[in-house]
This record gives sequence, structure tokens and C-alpha cells, in this order.
Amino acid sequence: MPLDLSRFFKACNPAKTLDMSVPEDQKYYIDFAPVRGGKIIEELKRTIARISPDDPTCQLFTGHIGCGKSTELLRLKSELEAENFHVVYFESSQDLDMADVDVSDILLAITHQVSENLEKSDVKLKPGYFTNLFTEVADFLQTPIEFGGEAELSVGIAKLTAKTQDNPKLRNQLRQYLEPRAESILKAINEEVLKKARQQLIDKKGKRGLVVIVDNLDRVDNRAMPSGRTQPEYLFVDRGAQLRRLDCHVVYTIPLALLFSDEYESLKNRLGGGVAPKVLPMIPVTDRLGNGFDQGMELLRQAILARAFPDVPAAERSQITAEVFDAPETLDRLCQVSGGHPRTLLGLLYRCLQQEDPPFNRTSLEHAVKDYRDDLILSIDDNEWELLLQVAQGQGMKGEDSYQALLRSMLIYEYRDGDGRWFGLNPALQETERFRQWQASQLGSGGAL
Repeated sequence: MPLDLSRFFKACNPAKTLDMSVPEDQKYYIDFAPVRGGKIIEELKRTIARISPDDPTCQLFTGHIGCGKSTELLRLKSELEAENFHVVYFESSQDLDMADVDVSDILLAITHQVSENLEKSDVKLKPGYFTNLFTEVADFLQTPIEFGGEAELSVGIAKLTAKTQDNPKLRNQLRQYLEPRAESILKAINEEVLKKARQQLIDKKGKRGLVVIVDNLDRVDNRAMPSGRTQPEYLFVDRGAQLRRLDCHVVYTIPLALLFSDEYESLKNRLGGGVAPKVLPMIPVTDRLGNGFDQGMELLRQAILARAFPDVPAAERSQITAEVFDAPETLDRLCQVSGGHPRTLLGLLYRCLQQEDPPFNRTSLEHAVKDYRDDLILSIDDNEWELLLQVAQGQGMKGEDSYQALLRSMLIYEYRDGDGRWFGLNPALQETERFRQWQASQLGSGGAL
């Protein structure tokens, strides 16, 4: 089967999230669960659909940005819908300014997305509290906001947030009004929106319940607040108990760095209800001893070839690899240097497509790798290199902020195997002169790598 170049180019866009409700996207999907250390999405689904279908649950989900969380959450959405749940999935970054977020912003964003989704499904809500709130807010801000007497809830929230989105001063004024009323807002969301919605969905639509999946909250800025707390600590630890109390099933994405914070146990108890966050690790290309890991590599090969030949059975794709790469070794090089990070894998492939038509030769790939590597090392100072080399030697992480910064910068990747969690350097860094000199010194001194 000849390669459809236009289709391949679109499928390789690293910004594209696979939606499992779309038949075309289903063809591109590869299940990495066998090498990721657990069936994470199945656990999230089982908690909702099997263990606690009738009582609200709050679950936490995290992983490196670009590791495939959104794709997996959309898979969760599709599978829960197949179990007859009504699922509202949304990307919080579309509603929120990630550099400046408060709990009231998150609560309003959830209310907006849920009400808008339900209104499209002909589930009507008449939240009296919010009608009064909108009027009071407009008076407080001394800014005309036309809500209309019969305005739908989603429209009212959209108008309110649009008015303040690009005006930090007005947004701060709004928070001054809303934050002291957070408990009242939460109560109104539960009683006037979520409880009534669940009842209508069950009674009129025959649904088993309501699930809200809040994606991209892991992208909230790590900035320090006047209190000395980071923004993620404030939102998910200090205010975590409020976010947990929504009267429906909720899945929140949270920053990976919080797992290495001194506040981890508080996070787990306040927002997670005593249950640890589920982590989506990278796909290993080597084991923790540095030996090649064939199972992970094969799945990454399939991830590339599925985008090239989505209509060809998986078992037959390896036979036509030559239409995409000049040699199998070139494909393996692409998979290895990605470190099992899906967005990096597709980003390097996309860069090759920008240079030439397939089959890609090794020279084109190395150009893409060099650019990627050079971009990575630009921001690394001497202190960070020392920390990176410590991770390379011990495959462990510490909770200090400096280590967390390395995680956020994609300089360190997390993996899981039968023995638990381990960490490795981004493979591109292992090809730098700095790393090679350190490696040589370790060998010369008889140290273990």
C-alpha cells in the first residue's frame, strides 16, 4: 500500500491529541500499558464504573507534559461512555490563565463546561444562586455585563470570564468578591447544577451518572505566591479539600512535580482522599540497567508505522518500513532518542517531514536530533548538570525544587517496571560532550554507571 503523504503529515502533528471516539484516530492508537508498569486507565475506569458508580469519586492523574495523558483521558471518556456514563471532558487551559489561577476560577470553569455540555444534551438547569450572583458581581465590578433574565448558565459564566480574561485588574476584583463566597459557590454548584444534572441524566436519559474530566491542570504555572507557596501547592494542597467536594465523579490532572514535594502526603489526603495519584510514565527504550528494551521499542515502532499505514494490519507494517525509512536502524534511532516520550517522538518525525519526503535517510534524522539536543542544552547551567549526572548515576530523584525543575524541563524522564519507579536522563543529553566526559571519568575511576 503506497504511503499517503498528506494523511501521514497530519497524523504526525505532535500537537494532535487522539480522540478515541473518532474512528480514524482509533487506527493510530497504540496501547503502551504493557510497558508502562500498570493499566492506569483501567484503574481509573474501574474505580468509577465498578467500585463506586453511585457515590462521587475524585481521582488524580499526572505525568510528563506530552507523555500522552490527554489521549489516555479521551480513551477513558470513550470507555466510560460505553459503560453508559455521561462524561464531560475539557481542557482547562482554554478557560483559565495558567499563570494566574485561583480555586474560584477552577470551580467556575467546571460549572461553565458542565452546564454548556448538558444544555447541548437538552438537560435544563435553573440555578437561581448564579442568576443572583451575576447581578451582584456586575454591581460590584461597576462594569456593565449583559446577562439577560433568561440567559443560560453557561452563557452567563462565559460572559463573566470573557470580561475579566484579558483584564488582570478586573480579574483580581472579581476574585476579591468570589473567594470569600467559595463555600457558597461550591454548595450552589453541587445542589443547583451537579445534583440536578445527575438526577436528570439518570431519570430522563438512562445514564449511570456524571463524570467530569479536567485536563491540562498540570500546566498551572509553578510561580511563587505572596504566601511563599507555589501556585500548585496552594491550589491542590491548601485548597484541595474544596476541589474534592464536587458532587460527581471527577478526574483532575495535576503537576508531576507535586509527587516529589514535601506536601505529597497532604496532597494525597486532601485532594486524593488518601489515594495516590495515578502516574503515566514514559515508554522505556532501555531497562534500568541500560540494556535495550525490545518490548518498548516495538510499541514505539508501531506508533510510527500506524500513522504511516493506519489501514495495514500491525503484523504486516514492518514489511513496508522501507517506504518511510531508508533502513530499520533509522526508525530504531528515532525511537531510542525520543526516550519513549510520545510528543518528542512525533516532533522529531514531523521535523523530518519538513525537510524531505519519505523514505527518510539517517542524515535528515540526525539534523532533527541535533536541533532538538542543542535546544535542550541551551538552558542547562553547571549546577543543573551536576544534578543530572547524579540522577544518571543513581536513577533516583529527590524532592528539592531543583530536581522538580529538571522534571518540568523534560531533562529527566520517569519510568516504571516490575521493581517500581526509576529515572533516566533524556537520551539526547547522553550524546552531549559533557555527559561523555563524565561517563569516561566514571569508567576511569571504576565507578558504576
